[in-house]
Amino acid sequence: MPTFEGTFEIQDRTDAQAVRTLMEEAYNAFREELQVHGRMTEESSEVLQEFEVIRDATRRPAAGRLTIVYERQDEPLDD
Repeated sequence: MPTFEGTFEIQDRTDAQAVRTLMEEAYNAFREELQVHGRMTEESSEVLQEFEVIRDATRRPAAGRLTIVYERQDEPLDD
């Protein structure tokens, strides 16, 4: 399973705003896709809550680090 990782170092207000915007967009996109396609399950609701916690944390500008890890499985998705 290939793994891809990106780390964002937050050192000033500009970095904090960029990470905040990234997390706002990720949260909104995930939530909207679940609603549009009617796929809100208990599992997806838990994932959305995890995104919400991270999104809310980025609303308070502070130095830190955001690491995103994408692990791709070789199996195709079911439509």
